[in-house]
Amino acid sequence: MRDKKRVTPYAVFAEVFLIVFCLFIIIPFLWMLTTTLRSPLKAFQLPPGLIPLSFDFSSYQLVFKKVNFNIFIVNSIKISVIVTACQLVVSSLAAYAFSKIDFRGKTLVFYLFLSSMMIPGAVVTIPQFVFMSKLHLVNTHMALILPGLFTAMGIFLIRQNMLSIPMSFNDAGYIDGASHLRCYFSIVLPMAKPSVVVSGVLTFIGVWNDFGGPLIFINSSRLFTLPLGLVSLRGQFGSGNQSSVIAGVLLATIAPIVFYVFGQKYLIEGATLGGIKG
Repeated sequence: MRDKKRVTPYAVFAEVFLIVFCLFIIIPFLWMLTTTLRSPLKAFQLPPGLIPLSFDFSSYQLVFKKVNFNIFIVNSIKISVIVTACQLVVSSLAAYAFSKIDFRGKTLVFYLFLSSMMIPGAVVTIPQFVFMSKLHLVNTHMALILPGLFTAMGIFLIRQNMLSIPMSFNDAGYIDGASHLRCYFSIVLPMAKPSVVVSGVLTFIGVWNDFGGPLIFINSSRLFTLPLGLVSLRGQFGSGNQSSVIAGVLLATIAPIVFYVFGQKYLIEGATLGGIKG
């Protein structure tokens, strides 16, 4: 017979605490969802209820009717996908060079990359704006894409994972006549997939939720991303129809949630990669 797992008071307390903690997180989202499914007049009824008596989807219809919400979604998807894809290519290639190739000054250059993480983003905002204005890229999506093509955090995370891959795999590839690029694509990159996925998820969510960059560089409403679109949505409805504003917020959270769900199995593994080897 199998030994029954002993239930301790600590385990019971931990499970109860986690259940209560999850409820505190989930209930606000459920309230937001049910609020958007009520009519605007009943959206903020007292006492608030989690289950609407009747379903009204007019709030979602007004979101697309009042503003070009579909354009905001397309713009956010475009910028987020391009920045994430380009950043993963640049970061993974740089991480491979710092972890698998010996060259003079490698350690110094890597520490210079890491030092850029200590510079607040607000410090480089004015130089970036001046640089983009000189290139005539202000009020274009390129002003948001170009600064996001590089991230020291992504290089650091992927490099730490690649350092844990034995060099013997590369040596075997070199013996078979493979170049550095072939070893990168065929050997190292597939084995470093957890860190690449984690970096991609963090980058996508960060770009998707970015408000400061579009606020500074974008002036035309047709180029707005979702964070700016939500502000304009609130300006359209004011305080008279907050259920439509909440509906827009919920629509804006769909893509990050989907992206997170598909990459969640790598997140816990990838989050601990930075402490494996320095």
